[in-house]
Amino acid sequence: MDSQAAAFSKAASLAFRKGSRNPQAAPLPPRPPREPTALLARESFKQAVRDVQAGQRYLRRDTPTRGPPKDSDNLWELFHSAAASLSTGAGSAVMRDPDNPHGKAPGVWSPRSDARAIGSLLLSSWLNLLCLAVPLGYIAHGLKWNAMAIFILNTIGLVPLALLLGEVTEDLALRFGDVIGGLLNATFGNVVELILSIAALAKGLFIIVAYSLIGSVLSNLLLVLGCCFLLGGTKYKQQSFNAPLNKASCALLFLAAIAITIPSAGPLLYGADVISPIDVIRISRGTAIMLVLVYLSYLYFQLKTHKTFYAPPVEEGETEQPALSLSGAMFMLGAITVIVALCSEFLTSALDDFSKQSGIHEAFLGLIILPIAGNACEHITAVIVAIKDKMDLSIAVALGSSIQISLFVLPVVVLVGWAIGKDFTLDIDAFLILMLTLAVIHAYFVSSDGNSNWLMGLQLVGTYILIALLVAFV
Repeated sequence: MDSQAAAFSKAASLAFRKGSRNPQAAPLPPRPPREPTALLARESFKQAVRDVQAGQRYLRRDTPTRGPPKDSDNLWELFHSAAASLSTGAGSAVMRDPDNPHGKAPGVWSPRSDARAIGSLLLSSWLNLLCLAVPLGYIAHGLKWNAMAIFILNTIGLVPLALLLGEVTEDLALRFGDVIGGLLNATFGNVVELILSIAALAKGLFIIVAYSLIGSVLSNLLLVLGCCFLLGGTKYKQQSFNAPLNKASCALLFLAAIAITIPSAGPLLYGADVISPIDVIRISRGTAIMLVLVYLSYLYFQLKTHKTFYAPPVEEGETEQPALSLSGAMFMLGAITVIVALCSEFLTSALDDFSKQSGIHEAFLGLIILPIAGNACEHITAVIVAIKDKMDLSIAVALGSSIQISLFVLPVVVLVGWAIGKDFTLDIDAFLILMLTLAVIHAYFVSSDGNSNWLMGLQLVGTYILIALLVAFV
């Protein structure tokens, strides 16, 4: 059998060679010239770069603010792309296509990959140039510079630190999964406001604490949400979003407004003889504990029982992996938190003198300036995703941050004051309570029907400007 197979193979080979010498047979195509190895490598590298730019292979995390770049002749799209690149980073995590894997997520310890990831993170946004203000703020405090310089430098330094902290938290969240990642985002989502408030609380600046926290909620509900509707509405005639989720968020904010009102309304309604200052302290601490429990229940609702309601759409074939190792991410998280704490300490130490030198009242600093500085990156993110017609995400940023501050940060500050002997209560100025309640009502009306336009945004922004004008002349 073997000899027959060999004979058949030889005959077939001879027939093929005879056929190839047939003058009537189709000529074979000319063989392409062999290119040098270096040229092939260069072209392969260029093709890989083009694949990356087209979003086909190995990408940094596609954050809400910046996706894979694409060509466009539309001036608005070009402006939006430039604004997104200028204001926000592409994130520290990476996205891998399973069909084209380029490595894997780093483990517990990986100094080399951490160095590359940190370098990419620092170079991912022009806002990170403001990190130069951080050492200058430390120098200004150490050398006893003018209070205005200390305040301004440390306030500017908080802006990129908030951006970096958010990216590192997202990186850790990818590693630990939905539940632990959600808790990390909930804890560190507003850590700048929390640390800043605790630093002011330790110095007895109760007015700054109250005004800055309520100001953060007003800023998110009126300024951020208004800018999302306004700028998104200039590009799209009408935008739609998930109304039931927004109603649930506004209901939680209503609860927070009621809880803040009770300690303040008690002495006004029944008098100081019936409800003494000690009673107000006790009511505030009990209310704070209740709000924290409600917030934990909200997280359980969001991350466990009804997580499908909040799950963002994931494109098929794309997975996200953390770029930092576990030790690198933990180190970055701790280091940035310490730097934020130092900036907050220096800022609050110069706040009183800055107010006197500039003539700006502490109420305006707390209600307007500090919330805008502390939430600048978050504000930009929400507005840019609204321009990209991702209204559910932009509204989630605004309402979610408001819920975190009112149900978590504010009560935690009350409990921290209890622990350090600072009797900070929820007996807040009636003007703040009124503005908070009206802002929640206004946000509910504009976000409950599932549609938005630029006129709704103008109403919200106008309301915020009116509040700022009133506080500026207090």
